[in-house]
Amino acid sequence: MQNSQYTLSHLFAQLGLPAEAQQIEDFITARRPLANGVALYRAPFWSPAQRAFLKEEIIEDAEWALVIEELNARLH
Repeated sequence: MQNSQYTLSHLFAQLGLPAEAQQIEDFITARRPLANGVALYRAPFWSPAQRAFLKEEIIEDAEWALVIEELNARLH
């Protein structure tokens, strides 16, 4: 895995979502908790493109993986 400088704000922008701190908090608050055993990318609120991006980045342990894991932890 590369040493990523990405933040949740960068991730939300990449996903096409509002990326201000309060908007991110509101998104997380409205959608948590995800049920145990539900992979982040399988959550019902993602579009197909968002789902594919999240899945690919985690599977490949790519540069976005750390911040995706942070989002996963906050949603669970």
